[in-house]
Amino acid sequence: MSFRSIRGTAAAALALAAGLGMAASAQAAEKYKIFLSMSYIGNDWQAEAANMVKAMAAHKSMADKVDLQVQVAGPNAQRQIQQINAMVQSGAQAIVIFPISPTALNQVVKNACDKGVKIFAYDGEITEPCAHNISIDQEEAGRVTAEWLVDKLGGKGNIIAITGVPGTSVDTLRTKAAKEVFAKHPDIKIVAEAVGMWSQAVARTELSKILATHNWDSVDGLWMQVGCYTANAMQLEAGKTIEQLLPCAGEGSNGGRIQTLPVGTEVEGAAMPYAPMGAPRISYASPPYSGALALKLAVEALEGKDVPKKVVLPLPIVTNETIKLCKEGTWQEMKDGCNAFLPSIVPNPGWFASIFSEQTPEVGLNAALVGQPEN
Repeated sequence: MSFRSIRGTAAAALALAAGLGMAASAQAAEKYKIFLSMSYIGNDWQAEAANMVKAMAAHKSMADKVDLQVQVAGPNAQRQIQQINAMVQSGAQAIVIFPISPTALNQVVKNACDKGVKIFAYDGEITEPCAHNISIDQEEAGRVTAEWLVDKLGGKGNIIAITGVPGTSVDTLRTKAAKEVFAKHPDIKIVAEAVGMWSQAVARTELSKILATHNWDSVDGLWMQVGCYTANAMQLEAGKTIEQLLPCAGEGSNGGRIQTLPVGTEVEGAAMPYAPMGAPRISYASPPYSGALALKLAVEALEGKDVPKKVVLPLPIVTNETIKLCKEGTWQEMKDGCNAFLPSIVPNPGWFASIFSEQTPEVGLNAALVGQPEN
């Protein structure tokens, strides 16, 4: 082969390599730049929801489409505003947000929308009209659980109320609706109230403070956005029997749901207080999959599909009558209605069990536990 031929072949190879490199770069550039903006993260729900968002982005249907970046602002509206501004300036095409406030982010969200950025809030609400909102009906959650507790107590009794993260639409709407129910029953008295930050650990701290001036014998029931599992554990620690456990209206933690199972139910990995005890409960949840669904809808919007501005998710409600144990946690098992998981599968009792939605087959048990998508 002549030098000219060799040089020509080399040039062709270089051109091909360059072309392939440009094609690869173009393919990478085709990914949508999407940010996850988180505010308060100090509880099990937030960690689980973030896992499910990341798993959705990693699913084979999304991995070639989405470049997901995560930022955490903490419970600080001004910091979340600053971070969102920076996301827009760095070329964000969509932002999935857990908002620390329903109104504080309105101006920065409007500015982002004006620049063509898609804004999707999950669980918490953003009232700026250009934002998309995906959540349960938070007022319904507060109302239904309060009504259950009133009925369980026969319309009279002393209760403790543990609320959520102040300033969020989630906490505001739930608490407002519950107190409206209690106000209709003058013999229901809220004898103590505290901010629980949707955390089992904080709930324990706040209940301990309350019990310094109120003993368990002076309380008839509890309304807790998070903490029923912990409240049951604390009653047992104080010498109460499982038959004496107070009715508790609260969150969808797996620990609380396992406690709701009838005494004697065979549960692999169970050990007190993470064990069946027939505890009187109503368990509801903001499903942790809401962020993953928000990401999925954001991609659909970027692809030009028509996506509704407001998506109201079904409210998961589980009681002693409807509790059903998941033996494996498969997709089909969840579809068939199981709503609590073996402690041997989910060792953290604070983990939230309402992870199933037919709208998000990309994410299941492993997504919620460790951020891995379904196959």
